[in-house]
Amino acid sequence: MISYDFPLNERVRTLLRLEDLYARMAYFAEKTNPADHHAALGALFDIVEVASRADLKSDLLQELERQKRILSALHNNPGISEEALDAILGEIESASNSVFDISGKAGQHLRENEWLMGIKQRTSIPGGTCEFDLPSYHYWLHQDATLRRDCLNEWLAPMLPIRDGLSIILKLLRESGKVHHFIAQQGSFQQVQGGRVAQMLRISLGAALPCIPEVSANKYVLNIRFVAANYASKSVLYEQDVAFNLTFCSL
Repeated sequence: MISYDFPLNERVRTLLRLEDLYARMAYFAEKTNPADHHAALGALFDIVEVASRADLKSDLLQELERQKRILSALHNNPGISEEALDAILGEIESASNSVFDISGKAGQHLRENEWLMGIKQRTSIPGGTCEFDLPSYHYWLHQDATLRRDCLNEWLAPMLPIRDGLSIILKLLRESGKVHHFIAQQGSFQQVQGGRVAQMLRISLGAALPCIPEVSANKYVLNIRFVAANYASKSVLYEQDVAFNLTFCSL
Protein backbone atom coordinates (compact mmCIF):
# COMPACT_ATOMS: atom_id res chain seq x y z
CA MET A 1 0.00 0.00 0.00
CA ILE A 2 1.00 3.62 -0.61
CA SER A 3 -0.45 6.22 1.77
CA TYR A 4 -0.93 9.90 0.94
CA ASP A 5 -1.50 12.54 3.63
CA PHE A 6 -3.46 15.59 2.46
CA PRO A 7 -3.48 18.46 5.00
CA LEU A 8 -6.61 20.58 5.12
CA ASN A 9 -5.20 23.55 7.02
CA GLU A 10 -1.95 25.50 7.11
CA ARG A 11 -0.88 24.25 10.54
CA VAL A 12 -0.92 20.59 9.53
CA ARG A 13 0.68 21.47 6.19
CA THR A 14 3.62 23.02 8.07
CA LEU A 15 3.98 20.02 10.39
CA LEU A 16 4.02 17.59 7.46
CA ARG A 17 6.66 19.63 5.66
CA LEU A 18 8.83 19.68 8.76
CA GLU A 19 8.37 15.94 9.30
CA ASP A 20 9.61 15.29 5.77
CA LEU A 21 12.59 17.62 6.18
CA TYR A 22 13.65 16.11 9.51
CA ALA A 23 13.48 12.61 8.01
CA ARG A 24 15.55 13.74 5.02
CA MET A 25 18.11 15.39 7.29
CA ALA A 26 18.44 12.25 9.42
CA TYR A 27 18.81 10.01 6.38
CA PHE A 28 21.58 11.98 4.69
CA ALA A 29 23.42 12.81 7.94
CA GLU A 30 23.95 9.11 8.64
CA LYS A 31 25.75 8.62 5.32
CA THR A 32 29.47 9.16 4.78
CA ASN A 33 29.71 10.69 1.31
CA PRO A 34 30.31 14.48 1.13
CA ALA A 35 27.40 14.83 -1.30
CA ASP A 36 25.10 13.24 1.29
CA HIS A 37 26.23 15.66 3.98
CA HIS A 38 25.73 18.55 1.54
CA ALA A 39 22.12 17.32 1.11
CA ALA A 40 21.74 17.03 4.90
CA LEU A 41 22.86 20.62 5.36
CA GLY A 42 20.41 21.75 2.70
CA ALA A 43 17.60 19.99 4.59
CA LEU A 44 18.72 21.69 7.80
CA PHE A 45 18.52 25.11 6.14
CA ASP A 46 14.99 24.26 4.95
CA ILE A 47 14.01 23.18 8.48
CA VAL A 48 15.12 26.56 9.81
CA GLU A 49 13.11 28.41 7.16
CA VAL A 50 9.90 26.46 7.83
CA ALA A 51 10.30 26.37 11.61
CA SER A 52 10.99 30.10 11.87
CA ARG A 53 7.25 30.88 11.69
CA ALA A 54 6.62 33.12 14.67
CA ASP A 55 3.67 31.08 15.94
CA LEU A 56 5.06 27.54 15.46
CA LYS A 57 6.38 27.20 19.00
CA SER A 58 3.14 28.45 20.57
CA ASP A 59 1.07 26.25 18.22
CA LEU A 60 3.01 23.17 19.32
CA LEU A 61 2.72 24.03 23.00
CA GLN A 62 -1.01 24.71 22.77
CA GLU A 63 -1.73 21.48 20.89
CA LEU A 64 0.46 19.36 23.19
CA GLU A 65 -1.29 20.83 26.24
CA ARG A 66 -4.71 20.22 24.67
CA GLN A 67 -3.87 16.60 23.94
CA LYS A 68 -2.53 16.19 27.46
CA ARG A 69 -5.88 17.36 28.90
CA ILE A 70 -7.89 15.12 26.57
CA LEU A 71 -5.80 12.02 27.28
CA SER A 72 -5.62 12.66 31.03
CA ALA A 73 -9.42 12.47 31.14
CA LEU A 74 -9.18 8.84 29.93
CA HIS A 75 -7.67 7.61 33.19
CA ASN A 76 -9.73 4.84 34.83
CA ASN A 77 -11.39 4.03 31.50
CA PRO A 78 -11.63 0.20 31.42
CA GLY A 79 -11.10 0.19 27.65
CA ILE A 80 -7.78 2.06 27.87
CA SER A 81 -4.44 0.62 28.93
CA GLU A 82 -3.18 2.70 31.85
CA GLU A 83 0.41 1.77 31.02
CA ALA A 84 0.11 2.92 27.39
CA LEU A 85 -1.75 6.07 28.46
CA ASP A 86 0.91 7.00 31.01
CA ALA A 87 3.62 6.41 28.40
CA ILE A 88 2.13 8.80 25.84
CA LEU A 89 1.37 11.39 28.55
CA GLY A 90 5.01 11.17 29.62
CA GLU A 91 6.14 11.73 26.04
CA ILE A 92 3.84 14.75 25.72
CA GLU A 93 5.08 16.23 28.99
CA SER A 94 8.73 15.77 28.01
CA ALA A 95 8.21 17.20 24.51
CA SER A 96 6.23 20.16 25.84
CA ASN A 97 8.94 21.06 28.36
CA SER A 98 11.64 20.83 25.69
CA VAL A 99 9.73 23.05 23.26
CA PHE A 100 9.05 25.55 26.04
CA ASP A 101 12.78 25.71 26.84
CA ILE A 102 13.67 26.83 23.28
CA SER A 103 14.93 30.38 23.63
CA GLY A 104 14.24 32.90 20.92
CA LYS A 105 13.23 32.03 17.38
CA ALA A 106 13.80 28.47 16.21
CA GLY A 107 17.16 28.16 14.46
CA GLN A 108 18.58 31.37 15.92
CA HIS A 109 21.84 29.59 16.77
CA LEU A 110 22.32 28.89 13.05
CA ARG A 111 21.54 32.46 12.00
CA GLU A 112 24.29 33.64 14.32
CA ASN A 113 26.83 31.40 12.55
CA GLU A 114 28.24 33.55 9.75
CA TRP A 115 29.97 30.61 8.07
CA LEU A 116 26.72 28.63 7.80
CA MET A 117 24.74 31.66 6.67
CA GLY A 118 27.30 32.24 3.92
CA ILE A 119 26.72 28.70 2.68
CA LYS A 120 22.94 29.10 2.97
CA GLN A 121 23.05 32.26 0.88
CA ARG A 122 25.03 30.49 -1.86
CA THR A 123 22.70 27.45 -1.94
CA SER A 124 19.97 29.66 -3.43
CA ILE A 125 22.17 30.09 -6.52
CA PRO A 126 22.26 27.11 -8.93
CA GLY A 127 25.74 25.62 -8.55
CA GLY A 128 26.59 28.36 -6.07
CA THR A 129 28.48 26.12 -3.63
CA CYS A 130 31.29 25.10 -5.97
CA GLU A 131 34.78 24.93 -4.47
CA PHE A 132 35.83 28.25 -6.04
CA ASP A 133 32.78 29.97 -4.49
CA LEU A 134 33.16 28.49 -1.00
CA PRO A 135 36.67 27.08 -0.51
CA SER A 136 36.17 26.76 3.28
CA TYR A 137 33.03 24.67 2.67
CA HIS A 138 34.96 22.58 0.14
CA TYR A 139 37.57 22.01 2.87
CA TRP A 140 34.85 20.95 5.38
CA LEU A 141 33.35 18.50 2.91
CA HIS A 142 36.76 16.81 2.62
CA GLN A 143 37.16 16.29 6.35
CA ASP A 144 36.53 12.94 7.98
CA ALA A 145 32.88 11.80 7.73
CA THR A 146 32.67 11.44 11.53
CA LEU A 147 33.67 15.08 12.04
CA ARG A 148 31.11 16.27 9.49
CA ARG A 149 28.40 14.13 11.10
CA ASP A 150 29.24 15.51 14.54
CA CYS A 151 28.89 19.03 13.16
CA LEU A 152 25.52 18.25 11.59
CA ASN A 153 24.21 16.69 14.80
CA GLU A 154 25.44 19.66 16.83
CA TRP A 155 23.69 22.13 14.52
CA LEU A 156 20.49 20.06 14.53
CA ALA A 157 20.34 19.39 18.29
CA PRO A 158 18.59 22.65 19.33
CA MET A 159 15.90 21.94 16.71
CA LEU A 160 15.09 18.43 17.97
CA PRO A 161 12.39 19.49 20.48
CA ILE A 162 10.32 20.77 17.55
CA ARG A 163 10.75 17.42 15.77
CA ASP A 164 9.70 15.48 18.87
CA GLY A 165 6.67 17.68 19.48
CA LEU A 166 5.34 17.55 15.93
CA SER A 167 5.98 13.77 15.77
CA ILE A 168 3.64 13.23 18.72
CA ILE A 169 0.94 15.47 17.25
CA LEU A 170 1.07 13.84 13.80
CA LYS A 171 1.04 10.36 15.35
CA LEU A 172 -2.10 11.20 17.33
CA LEU A 173 -3.63 12.84 14.26
CA ARG A 174 -3.02 9.81 12.02
CA GLU A 175 -4.45 7.46 14.64
CA SER A 176 -7.51 9.63 15.33
CA GLY A 177 -9.74 8.51 12.46
CA LYS A 178 -11.55 5.38 11.40
CA VAL A 179 -10.53 3.78 8.11
CA HIS A 180 -13.30 3.64 5.47
CA HIS A 181 -13.16 1.48 2.34
CA PHE A 182 -14.40 2.96 -0.95
CA ILE A 183 -14.25 2.41 -4.69
CA ALA A 184 -13.74 5.33 -7.04
CA GLN A 185 -15.89 4.56 -10.07
CA GLN A 186 -13.83 5.11 -13.21
CA GLY A 187 -11.26 7.02 -11.21
CA SER A 188 -13.61 9.55 -9.58
CA PHE A 189 -15.06 9.75 -6.07
CA GLN A 190 -17.30 12.34 -4.43
CA GLN A 191 -18.75 12.50 -0.93
CA VAL A 192 -20.99 15.11 0.68
CA GLN A 193 -19.37 16.18 3.94
CA GLY A 194 -22.44 17.49 5.72
CA GLY A 195 -20.36 20.02 7.60
CA ARG A 196 -17.84 17.46 8.86
CA VAL A 197 -14.45 19.11 9.32
CA ALA A 198 -11.18 17.18 9.26
CA GLN A 199 -7.62 18.44 9.60
CA MET A 200 -6.10 15.85 7.31
CA LEU A 201 -7.18 13.15 4.86
CA ARG A 202 -5.21 9.93 4.59
CA ILE A 203 -5.67 7.95 1.37
CA SER A 204 -4.17 4.47 0.93
CA LEU A 205 -4.23 2.31 -2.18
CA GLY A 206 -2.39 -0.63 -3.66
CA ALA A 207 1.18 0.16 -4.65
CA ALA A 208 0.72 -1.72 -7.93
CA LEU A 209 -2.06 0.61 -9.09
CA PRO A 210 -0.62 3.04 -11.69
CA CYS A 211 -2.54 6.07 -10.42
CA ILE A 212 -2.20 8.98 -8.01
CA PRO A 213 -4.95 10.68 -5.94
CA GLU A 214 -5.74 14.37 -6.31
CA VAL A 215 -7.94 15.92 -3.62
CA SER A 216 -10.29 18.89 -3.49
CA ALA A 217 -12.12 19.27 -0.19
CA ASN A 218 -14.08 21.67 1.98
CA LYS A 219 -16.64 21.22 4.77
CA TYR A 220 -19.40 20.60 2.22
CA VAL A 221 -17.98 18.17 -0.33
CA LEU A 222 -14.95 15.98 -0.93
CA ASN A 223 -13.73 15.20 -4.43
CA ILE A 224 -11.00 12.68 -5.21
CA ARG A 225 -9.83 11.96 -8.73
CA PHE A 226 -7.20 9.39 -9.54
CA VAL A 227 -4.88 10.40 -12.37
CA ALA A 228 -2.73 8.05 -14.38
CA ALA A 229 0.91 7.82 -13.30
CA ASN A 230 2.26 9.30 -16.51
CA TYR A 231 5.64 11.01 -16.30
CA ALA A 232 5.86 12.13 -19.92
CA SER A 233 2.76 14.26 -20.48
CA LYS A 234 -0.01 16.15 -18.70
CA SER A 235 -2.15 14.32 -16.16
CA VAL A 236 -5.17 12.40 -17.40
CA LEU A 237 -7.90 10.64 -15.45
CA TYR A 238 -7.28 6.97 -14.66
CA GLU A 239 -10.58 5.71 -16.04
CA GLN A 240 -10.80 2.45 -14.11
CA ASP A 241 -12.33 1.57 -10.75
CA VAL A 242 -9.92 2.19 -7.87
CA ALA A 243 -10.31 0.57 -4.45
CA PHE A 244 -8.87 2.74 -1.70
CA ASN A 245 -8.95 3.42 2.03
CA LEU A 246 -9.89 6.85 3.33
CA THR A 247 -9.34 8.18 6.85
CA PHE A 248 -10.66 11.51 8.14
CA CYS A 249 -8.08 12.63 10.71
CA SER A 250 -8.96 15.25 13.30
CA LEU A 251 -7.64 16.02 16.78
